[in-house]
Amino acid sequence: MLSINPKEIPTQKLHGYLLSAIAPRPIAFASTIDSDGNPNLSPFSFFNVFGANPPILIFSPARRVKDNTTKHTLTNVLDTKEVVINVVNYNIVQQMSLSSTEYPKGVNEFIKAGFTMLASDIVKPFRVAESPVQFECKVNDVVFTGNDGGAGNLIICEVVKLHIGETVLDENGHIDQHKIDLVARAGGNYYSRARDGFFEISKPLTALGIGVDQIPLPIRNSTILTGNNLGRLANVAQLPTQQALIDFTKKHPEITRLSADEKHFLAQDYLHNNHIETAWKVLLS
Repeated sequence: MLSINPKEIPTQKLHGYLLSAIAPRPIAFASTIDSDGNPNLSPFSFFNVFGANPPILIFSPARRVKDNTTKHTLTNVLDTKEVVINVVNYNIVQQMSLSSTEYPKGVNEFIKAGFTMLASDIVKPFRVAESPVQFECKVNDVVFTGNDGGAGNLIICEVVKLHIGETVLDENGHIDQHKIDLVARAGGNYYSRARDGFFEISKPLTALGIGVDQIPLPIRNSTILTGNNLGRLANVAQLPTQQALIDFTKKHPEITRLSADEKHFLAQDYLHNNHIETAWKVLLS
């Protein structure tokens, strides 16, 4: 394994490692205005949500690594204490990328990238009409993490109004992750289209999972079942009852004639198809 002391390699190289390893990252498509009222629009992938009461978003227009200069977005936020964060989906990803071009101060990236400026209800910066969700925010604080190139500038902002396109909602009024079709940033030129990689994991909140330590040793030490497989097996409240196992083997007598490895492969197939209880019955039969 390559072990690195961050202080012993160039910042540019460290920056590349960080962006490639901590990915995919959501994108804050930040709209601001300068002190003269000129609009600015720029994407940032140092971004996430950090609370719901109050609703807090944090993004960082970091100092440029190459020359230690700062972004127009940071200057505007410090001057006006307002920002709109628009989410980025697949329909606008190419235009979003174009807007990241370092145009001179005062150039309107809405126009350059072909976006529609939509007036906000509470703050002065405009919303991106084409974005499926837009957050109007007031800036609570800015935390400067350093003075050299690559240092972060954490803009802590509170959502004062949000706008959600009805086309991305399901029948219950919730955001449908497939309809919203979000994209995320990775290292280099790479992006990720979120809906192509979604999968579900049941959270062990309503029932207490037995834990991997309670899985019988021959199963836990399997050379076939993966750590993910064991994690799914351990996220059950209890093992199948003896009667359930008897009923299962009566219905599937061929299972009892399989070797341990064959049972593990078969159980793995059931796990892949989300049949966890059946996988347990195969393993314990």
